[in-house]
Amino acid sequence: MIRELPINHYLCAMQKNPGLMERALKNLNISSLNAIQEASLEADKKGNDLVLLAPTGSGKTLGFLLPVLNRLNPDKEGIQAMILVPSRELALQIEQVFRDMSTGFKVNCCYGGHSIQTERNSLKHPPAILIGTPGRIADHVKRGRVETSSIHTLVLDEFDKALEFGFQADMASIIGQLRRIKKRILTSATQSIKIPVFTGISSPIELNFLEEASPKELQIKAVKSEGKDKLEALFRLVCSLGNEATLVFCNHRDAVERISGHLNLRGLVHDIFHGGLEQEERERALIKFRNGSHHLLITTDLASRGLDIPEIKYVIHYHLPTKEDAFIHRNGRTARMKAEGTSYLVLAQDELLPRFINESIPFDQLPENVTLPKQPDWVTLFIGSGKKDKVNKVDLVGFLLQKGKLQKDELGLINVLDYSSFVAVRREKVNKVLHLIRNERIKRKKPKIAISK
Repeated sequence: MIRELPINHYLCAMQKNPGLMERALKNLNISSLNAIQEASLEADKKGNDLVLLAPTGSGKTLGFLLPVLNRLNPDKEGIQAMILVPSRELALQIEQVFRDMSTGFKVNCCYGGHSIQTERNSLKHPPAILIGTPGRIADHVKRGRVETSSIHTLVLDEFDKALEFGFQADMASIIGQLRRIKKRILTSATQSIKIPVFTGISSPIELNFLEEASPKELQIKAVKSEGKDKLEALFRLVCSLGNEATLVFCNHRDAVERISGHLNLRGLVHDIFHGGLEQEERERALIKFRNGSHHLLITTDLASRGLDIPEIKYVIHYHLPTKEDAFIHRNGRTARMKAEGTSYLVLAQDELLPRFINESIPFDQLPENVTLPKQPDWVTLFIGSGKKDKVNKVDLVGFLLQKGKLQKDELGLINVLDYSSFVAVRREKVNKVLHLIRNERIKRKKPKIAISK
């Protein structure tokens, strides 16, 4: 278990901006640092490069953002820190965390599938922190849109996944242009990783929280289908588990689509997530899953790493992974920190377990008759205004409380993107809210407002 420590336990010893750090954590509603975050801050004082080994969901994002924040200079112009990540979703996730800290420092996010023009305009006024995927950042650096001379801090997040995705050449190209780096931080969810020379990391302090943060409250069970086709077994299993946050993992995109089509015919509310979807579709699926509008997400291994999806109760392996690492990362989505969770294997009639699952797995008997889980408590509203329209969360809260006549507890999570926003509203209130706000304006504009698809 990763212990938590009072914020002041460390902040009182901070050599830079303790007030800014404390305000940032207060804005995140964090009252205590966990051991990963404190160890990262403590290591940062020594000046060495840092290698942080920790799984997703263990607090590692703050584990590197806090040292980065501590190194930012409000009187300095230009990009001061660059954070390279292997996926668009992770880039957006880190950007949102930093924005929620409300530090006053500008942050921008660049990634494939995002508007090049939007990114070019943002980079004309350089942020203090630039976050992005290696391919897109390498392109901006090559074309002279990113001035690298002011960058003193480099973070390589989920570095093992970036290598797996084939980003080595892009990362090497970018890092080769960073001549004044004073601090390098590398994070990985895999221990057996050889750090390439191109990273420039030397004599690092290694913080290893992989074993400490591993799911100790995880149960692994199995269910067996009556034939080779597992669809009916999956349907009955999901219905029997009820209205809990559940991830169903498949090995291929076409299987995700096939399962989704079957569940749609059966009336089971869910969403899908895989690399073949447009970026907007992937963002929307994660937003609705996080805010409780959907409790079931059918996905490939794309969702097994690098995404902050809290409080997953069940993981279901519709297909067994071919590698042990994939099995570990999938299961790591549940039973996090102090929570309990269950991982289910859906097995065809004659399907054998892979060799890396060598323990005795108990089988659950699926019920013959099941009923659909109740509808989720939340519905997501789409609002066609976002950050580029100068709209923020405070604006949307005020708008929906005043014009939509909602109470605070009838308003859920709010996500503000560049040109759109998504707001969770209590299901029983959503139709009334839509009626009340249909002709209203936000920041003098009348955006499109509808239930999100």
